[in-house]
Amino acid sequence: MSDPVEEFNAYRSKMNDKLLSDNNKIIKRIFNLDTNAYMPGALDTRTKELLGLVASAVLRCDDCIKYHLENSFKEGLSKEEVMEALGIATLVGGTIVIPHLRRAYEYWEALENKEG
Repeated sequence: MSDPVEEFNAYRSKMNDKLLSDNNKIIKRIFNLDTNAYMPGALDTRTKELLGLVASAVLRCDDCIKYHLENSFKEGLSKEEVMEALGIATLVGGTIVIPHLRRAYEYWEALENKEG
């Protein structure tokens, strides 16, 4: 059985390396801006990850949701905190977000199982 967390991270890493090796200045700047946006500032990293998670769910980007779930997990956010944020995302985004909510829940479980 494949590990969804390892699978996602391997693919993401491989493709990011390919994208960045093309030396496209715009792409590199966007990646850098994304990295720096989630650094601690007036808001702590945990809060920023939850904001990113909610925005990703409302925009229905499964890869983005996985990315922010994993970072939220690494930051020590609880399942309850993450699910509360995803509840807000579902409220804001509407019922069309529910399929993404299901996959987010499944991915969070994979993160927990990997840890355990």
